[in-house]
Amino acid sequence: MQSRSGGQGENAELHILVIGDIVGKPGRKAVSQLVTPMREEYGFDLVVANGENSAGGLGMTPDTANEMLDSGIDVLTSGNHIWAQKDILPYLDSQMPILRPVNYPGMVPGRGFLIKNGIAVVSLIGRTFMGNFVDCPFKTMDRILSDIRVPCIIVDFHAEATSEKMAMGRYLDGRVSAVLGTHTHVGTVDAMVLPKGTAYVTDIGMVGPIDSIIGDDIESVLHHFVTALPHRIAVGKGKTMMNAMIVSVNEKTGRATSIERTYKEID
Repeated sequence: MQSRSGGQGENAELHILVIGDIVGKPGRKAVSQLVTPMREEYGFDLVVANGENSAGGLGMTPDTANEMLDSGIDVLTSGNHIWAQKDILPYLDSQMPILRPVNYPGMVPGRGFLIKNGIAVVSLIGRTFMGNFVDCPFKTMDRILSDIRVPCIIVDFHAEATSEKMAMGRYLDGRVSAVLGTHTHVGTVDAMVLPKGTAYVTDIGMVGPIDSIIGDDIESVLHHFVTALPHRIAVGKGKTMMNAMIVSVNEKTGRATSIERTYKEID
């Protein structure tokens, strides 16, 4: 794999690493150890990660955001938990490369997309099983795509329903470079380049403890399910996995040429 500087003319490619939901301190530790060596090995043009669970498993703080950015991540996307830590809110309107879902009502803080290193990154949230408090993600994408003037567009679609994610992938096929699902923390096996050139996967997965339930302490989660009582749920511990996708995109056309899953572990 060559970075953009290694490509030539019409065949020049951009290589983007997109990392799944980073869960708490174990997830932050994993990206701090793994991202910089991967950048050196692959020469990524951009690294994107979903950071909405980076602060104790719920939300993002300025400190956790800076820690992830210092680890080699260029852009942080989010989802429904972006509002959980109130001290992050003023930073959403700053120059920090943090995105909240673009289809939240326009009066909320922050922005839903940005362009960095010539690549557009969009944070988008679904509505099925997530609540109807956001604008239609399909119509929102129709609207904002007219404002994005670069060929390479990466969409983090933070949604619960696999059907909604698949529908978004097909809806945007040929109009964006990649639609990559987040939120469920469970990686799926359907990574593909769709017929019109959009890379797709239903869910990237998470960066969090392997011996857990979607990143959280097993006993805490089981207590909640078995008793149905309110219960504090803690982030799990132990060996940590990092799920991510490597997407290659033709720099001129914005069409994806490949997508592959990468999986790593740290103790």
